[in-house]
Amino acid sequence: MIVILGCPAARASERGVDVGGLAGWIALGAAGAGATTQLVGRIGDDPAGDALVLALGRAGIGHAAVLRDAANPTLILPTQTSGDEADDLRTESSEPAESAPGPDSAALRLDAADVALGLRYLTDFAVLVIADQLDPDAAGAAYEAAAFASARAVAVTRGAPDPRAEDAFEAPAGDGESFGRLLGRYAAGLDRGVAPEAAFTAAVRDSGWTRALGE
Repeated sequence: MIVILGCPAARASERGVDVGGLAGWIALGAAGAGATTQLVGRIGDDPAGDALVLALGRAGIGHAAVLRDAANPTLILPTQTSGDEADDLRTESSEPAESAPGPDSAALRLDAADVALGLRYLTDFAVLVIADQLDPDAAGAAYEAAAFASARAVAVTRGAPDPRAEDAFEAPAGDGESFGRLLGRYAAGLDRGVAPEAAFTAAVRDSGWTRALGE
C-alpha cells in the first residue's frame, strides 16, 4: 500500500469535478498503476470538498484519513473548460482558493497531529510519499511512522532535501500534473517491490515524458 501526505485540490472539468493538486495527482498516478493508495490530507467542509471526496472515490483513492476543515475552503484549481463547473464550485464554496497547492498558497495544512492520526490507522504500507511541505513536527511524525512501518519515504522538496527521505524529488515549476502522475507510478513500482532505478525508468517511460534509457 502507498500512503500520500498532502492536501488535494478540486478541479472542474467538462465531466464534473476531478482530483487535482500535487498530492492528488500523485495519488491518481499510483492508483492508476494498480496500487492500493491512501491519501492523508485536509480539505474544506464545503460543497467543493464534497465533490472532491466523490472524485477520490471514483478514482479508487482511499480517503478515510482525509480530514474536513470547517475554517478553510477546499482548494479549487483554475480550469480551462468552457463550461460553468468551476464557477459553480466557487459560488457554492464560502471562500474558494484558486491558486495551485504549494507552500504558501493556502491555509490548509497538515500538522503533526493530523499526520499521526492518519498514519495510526494505516500502518501496513510499503511507501510513504510526502507531497506537501510539512513543518518540522509534522515531518518528524511522518518519518517516524515510515520507519516504524519499514516503509520507503519519498519526499517532494522545494529546497534542501530532508536526509531522512530515501528519495527526494524537486517540485517542478511547470507541469505539476505530469510530474505528480510520474511520481505516483514510481511509488507504485516501489510498492510492487521493483528496485528504485528500474521503477523510475518504467515510470518515465509509462508517463510518456521520454523514451526510457536503454531503449
